[in-house]
Amino acid sequence: MTREPSNSGDNKISVAFCCLGNICRSPMAEAVLRHATSEMKLSHLITEIDSFGTSGFHAGDGPDRRTVQTCRANGVPVNHVSRQVRLSDFERFDYIFAMDRENLEDLKYMQPRGSKSKIMLFGAYCEDPKMDKIISDPYYGGPDGFQSSFRQLDHFSRTFLKKLAVGTA
Repeated sequence: MTREPSNSGDNKISVAFCCLGNICRSPMAEAVLRHATSEMKLSHLITEIDSFGTSGFHAGDGPDRRTVQTCRANGVPVNHVSRQVRLSDFERFDYIFAMDRENLEDLKYMQPRGSKSKIMLFGAYCEDPKMDKIISDPYYGGPDGFQSSFRQLDHFSRTFLKKLAVGTA
């Protein structure tokens, strides 16, 4: 049975993001949440923020240059080395946010029975009815796709943090 993450009392939570290769969306999500957490002065609520991919295609690589460019253009530092999800991640992280349905299903399939992670789409924290809840893979597109992903991730991060701060995440 999956335990509900809690931020009551002194309990801090750990958060991870997952996409396919861990070079575009998930390292961007990691950087954006880390930045928003600092900006909103909510670092006391989160112990760890990380990201990984369901595949090991790019393990050991840095983020895609367009991810880095987009983050920097928006004033968000990004520093990450790609890795594949490990079984231990399902005990290590309270929340594992998938970028799309395929990665969500892969994570649910891999999750060991009884592990603590709450696995869900990060888009569950979308409060803008005009915004897509699925963060599409921008890898084969141009800069606009990366900027669109950034806007979504910034919105979802800030919504998640607001709900976390009031205990409704």
